[in-house]
Amino acid sequence: MIKNIALIFCIILTGCKGNSQEKKQAANKATENFKVVKSKEEWKKDLTDSQYYILREAGTERAFTSDLLKEKRKGTYVCAADNTPLFKSEYKFDSGTGWPSFDRAIDGNVAYDVDYKIGYKRTEEHCAVCGGHLGHVFEDGPTETTGKRHCINGAAMKFIPAK
Repeated sequence: MIKNIALIFCIILTGCKGNSQEKKQAANKATENFKVVKSKEEWKKDLTDSQYYILREAGTERAFTSDLLKEKRKGTYVCAADNTPLFKSEYKFDSGTGWPSFDRAIDGNVAYDVDYKIGYKRTEEHCAVCGGHLGHVFEDGPTETTGKRHCINGAAMKFIPAK
């Protein structure tokens, strides 16, 4: 009888996934001290459905669907949620992946976190001012510059042409 109880107890303990830790990590990101903080309702009012899905729910747009993918003019790419300058046009390159790609971000305006959503470690990028999800950074960018590929959802940004 005692062996059966001990066995059941062990099975219960080993079956726990540690979800409380995962929730704590998610809660920490949600409560970070960003300069721009809004309620869910305010974000939904201020953003399009696509922008909300990507920036606030860490979604991903389909490859090759962004109007910004083919943007060639000089200018600055800003956060669609709060207009923080994120990337300069001279840092943009055609990665062939289907998302706007840059070899570097504007210093201090993009923050980074770890993301395991698809089963392995990736570096997530988000706006340092509002916390909005932008995309991910990879180590397979142009070797003649930084070697980085900032793979960004076009709907997370707006393009401001140079004057």
